[in-house]
Amino acid sequence: MEPRSGERPSPPFSGRGPGGWSLLAVLRRLTFAAAALAACAAQAECVARAETVAVPLVELYTSEGCSSCPPADRWLSQLAPGRVVPLALHVDYWDYIGWRDRFAQARFGQRQREMVNRGGGRVVYTPQVMLNGRDFRAWHSPAAFDEAVRKAAARPLQAKLALAVTGNAAEGWTARLTGEVLPRKGRSEAYLALYESGLASDVAAGENRGARLRHDYVVRQWLGPLPVGADGRIAHSHTFAPRDGIDFSRAGVAAFVQDSDSGEVLQAVALAHCRAQI
Repeated sequence: MEPRSGERPSPPFSGRGPGGWSLLAVLRRLTFAAAALAACAAQAECVARAETVAVPLVELYTSEGCSSCPPADRWLSQLAPGRVVPLALHVDYWDYIGWRDRFAQARFGQRQREMVNRGGGRVVYTPQVMLNGRDFRAWHSPAAFDEAVRKAAARPLQAKLALAVTGNAAEGWTARLTGEVLPRKGRSEAYLALYESGLASDVAAGENRGARLRHDYVVRQWLGPLPVGADGRIAHSHTFAPRDGIDFSRAGVAAFVQDSDSGEVLQAVALAHCRAQI
């Protein structure tokens, strides 16, 4: 095309760019830049926030050695993250009856007993659902559960949380929890948990012998209680190591803050995996 009046025609192509760079040098620099961007993407940060409304925490205390637990496991699996933060904590106190639950941790049975005591109860059982730290036996009723969640989410905001995760499956995930507990009476404490979904076990003994059990939101690693500052500030960082056969493509991180004395959960937040973290 002929240049119009006032336009300067482009010079003939010489294979060199501005400053005398050769085309090969330019391509090399572009390749290097693309590699750098890819490296950054591999360490991309994902963030979830719970800062404007209360997000309820749902804890299911369950066991593969309990014949009453599979329906509760299926119920938890269908909960949509975002509206609530669901977690399955497998207890080990049924292991003696014939089947050792590979996801069970003694600390979860201990937490269950502590939470029951704080709520004025005396008996621990499975399956047990706790909503914001309180026994909730009507979980099997969709209407009752929806109403309880609605009321819990409508509470005045008591804490703000932000959860950021970086890392990859080879090196693990680093979770950074920040936020604040709004002015209130009493002490508070925070928790971090790495959970995994899409799990299955073929049970060969015990009450569920012959069954294939499927699980979601299973807590694999647990950290807490973590201190909350006297001014209510929360700032904690922890790296979840790639161990115990955890598949990070099916994992997520959850965090919550609760009253240290009553066990009431004040706020919760969760973050499922990002593509950049796998």
